[in-house]
Amino acid sequence: MKPIQEIHGIIPPMITPLNSDWSLDGMHTEKLIEYLIQGGVHGIFILGTTGEFAGISQDVKSDLIRLTCKKVKQRIPVLVGITGCSFVESLDLAQIAKESGAQALVAAPPFYMNIGQEELEKYYLQLADAVDLPIMLYNMPSHTKITIDIPTVVALSKHPNIIGIKDSSGDLAYFRMLCESFRDYPEFKIFVGPEEILAPSFELGGDGGVTGGANLFPQLYVNAYEAFVEGDQKTLTKLQETILFLSHYIYQNGNYKSSYLKGLKAAMSFEGLCQGILAPPLYAYSEKEKSELRENFLLVKEKVNQSLNS
Repeated sequence: MKPIQEIHGIIPPMITPLNSDWSLDGMHTEKLIEYLIQGGVHGIFILGTTGEFAGISQDVKSDLIRLTCKKVKQRIPVLVGITGCSFVESLDLAQIAKESGAQALVAAPPFYMNIGQEELEKYYLQLADAVDLPIMLYNMPSHTKITIDIPTVVALSKHPNIIGIKDSSGDLAYFRMLCESFRDYPEFKIFVGPEEILAPSFELGGDGGVTGGANLFPQLYVNAYEAFVEGDQKTLTKLQETILFLSHYIYQNGNYKSSYLKGLKAAMSFEGLCQGILAPPLYAYSEKEKSELRENFLLVKEKVNQSLNS
């Protein structure tokens, strides 16, 4: 299978809008998808870390895949996360993704069993042989307890069904080595996760960003990508500064390890894009915490609007 060339740019790791019983909130899901597309994003990635894949049921995952693909209607690529500890459940999601019209799959390493690089490589090869859609690797060592080492990525890239990698390590040295390893193989796509290093990742040779804040202000991230493509360093620097401002005021409230997702979903609820409900073991901010965050959000919204309109 040949690489999908249109996978590039800003691909938000879409949140999963939930109801109070942790079922899929279909109304807000459809609203969010349209909001993202109108914001100019180049694709949508569902069932990633920001989508709380590890905390939602297989039924909700299935519902989300089908609804997302139906709503998108092939307007932009849909990438579906199939990460899990159960190989069979990952294959089940991959089949639903194919039947629903998704363009690609994304898989992080299984995150419970202790494995090494040899076992990890065999796992991905087995997965790539078993599915019909192309796969992007997902390096998320903070959550999976293992880094996909550069030699492993290079070896796996030789499989015709493995087309790229999303790196969420936040390690620019690792990202630089990735880009250098594939300098002569641009068909293998390299995306960054942490938006705090979005602009540097472009400059190193990255193909785009899978950035959580694009759920909230998609045009901000799309404009940053377009500024890079156009060689407008001044605009890119200004927009990256705004992204860092957002990160500080939305993602870093309180001492929770989950403050990124708490802040993102709460801010999106202020805009009517979801109800702000998280799946256990996570939980939403208290009303007092939301009130404090709302003040920060208004500051961020004003700065984003200034950046986009100047």
